[in-house]
Amino acid sequence: MAKRVKLILNPLANLGSAWKMAARLRPIVDELGGADWAGTVYPTHASELARQAGMEGYDVVVAMGGDGTVHETVNGLMELPPEKRPLLGIVPLGSGNDFAYSLGISEKPEDAMRQVFTGTARPVDIGIFEDEHGHSQYWTNAVGIGFDAIVTIHSRSMPFLHGYPVYFASVLKTIAFNYYPFKISMVMDGQAWQQESVLMILCNGKREGGGFHVAPDSSPSDGVFSYLSLKRITRLQMLNTLVHFMRGTQFSLPYVQPGSFKQISLEADRPLVIHLDGEIIAGLNSQMRSIKASILPGALQAVV
Repeated sequence: MAKRVKLILNPLANLGSAWKMAARLRPIVDELGGADWAGTVYPTHASELARQAGMEGYDVVVAMGGDGTVHETVNGLMELPPEKRPLLGIVPLGSGNDFAYSLGISEKPEDAMRQVFTGTARPVDIGIFEDEHGHSQYWTNAVGIGFDAIVTIHSRSMPFLHGYPVYFASVLKTIAFNYYPFKISMVMDGQAWQQESVLMILCNGKREGGGFHVAPDSSPSDGVFSYLSLKRITRLQMLNTLVHFMRGTQFSLPYVQPGSFKQISLEADRPLVIHLDGEIIAGLNSQMRSIKASILPGALQAVV
């Protein structure tokens, strides 16, 4: 019996190049049995389309875009009861595509589309994030707190760059103009500790920013999240640390603290800048100081 597939395309992904790539993928879709297409036209639209697809009985819902499109699609699927959630498929058409990378999905859109129709399903862990006002949403790849969230903000102001170069340039800009250490008090799986940090990243996936291997040993299907905390260092040290993040060797540095967790709550001495899967939820004018995050093991099935 043929699977009912819903393709949710963000035509503006990767500065609009996703639209052109989708046109080249149509013959492959038709060859493999066809699918129904939908395009997003406003923020959170992918969430609405994904939820509606589940209610209409689709077997597979495919996020065609970057990590932001995947983030929205997953939030829509997670609004459905478990028995009604379609499989999640991903065709990476964005600038980073980090969660697709962690799932082993091909970086080539043509091959990824074939995986949607011929691949097998595996359980995927999903995170839930809650702010100090009780607002919550789901996340798939990473929660960035501090430095890397500011990097994400700067990356949106560089439309003349694509892919990894935009993130590298944004890192340099953040080091120069927005280097803000913060003190955090945490309770992680029942254990309390404090630290002064430049950044903290909660990881379900292996990398972020299209090439920064923040948690190379992380798995989206192991029932536990990884974290990385970078203690207060100088700007010059931060510049040197970038090379290690690109290679995934940062854990050899004495000021990088790795670990794993299932539940965390933290509070900071200053407002935090935060992204979820590359989507800014607390910007440079943030007043958010405390958050919680926890894991939902195997909450979705993804086609890989």
